[in-house]
Amino acid sequence: MLEVLTGSGLAASAGLNAYIPLLLMGLLSRYTDLVELPSGWQWLGNGWVVLILAVLLAVEVVADKVPVVDHVNDVVQTVVRPTAGGLAFGAGAGSETVTVSDPDTFFSTHQWVPVLVGVLIALGVHLLKAAARPVINATTAGVGAPVASTAEDATSVVMSVVALLLPVLVLVFLVALVIFVPWLVRRRRERRRERAAAREAGFRV
Repeated sequence: MLEVLTGSGLAASAGLNAYIPLLLMGLLSRYTDLVELPSGWQWLGNGWVVLILAVLLAVEVVADKVPVVDHVNDVVQTVVRPTAGGLAFGAGAGSETVTVSDPDTFFSTHQWVPVLVGVLIALGVHLLKAAARPVINATTAGVGAPVASTAEDATSVVMSVVALLLPVLVLVFLVALVIFVPWLVRRRRERRRERAAAREAGFRV
């Protein structure tokens, strides 16, 4: 169960920011004893991989905080974030962390399964993020973009740390997600009605 929660938390984190969970796992594996990556994922702790992930993270952090650019970034990240989620789930679910003592028993005979699960989780979170950002930009005239992006990055960091060290708390995030989805759907419907009403009023004038 802990392996599932660890992988799910890392994949969800990748749905918000593709590079944070991968970079965090690489750093913790390389410089601490908190995470021991499985044999097939040792490359995440390679110095060059860590450096590349850090550079990509810096670009992502900047691009995601600029209105309009953040939308283009989300389009590009539609491929990147699910891929990172698959990698994060596969590496995280098979890692030996301070709270997981028997990682190899999880999906041990079908190694592609956790990667696919991670892709789907990250894709779902990414789509929610991409759908919420236009609502935030429209209601705040773009001012909310950097605030929302910073909150998402912080959530990604916290989620990654929690997934690796206290995976049980990942359930809190899942509950919050269940609450957020209906709000987002309702808000988007309200925006469509407002636009339709505005167009109708314009035609009348």
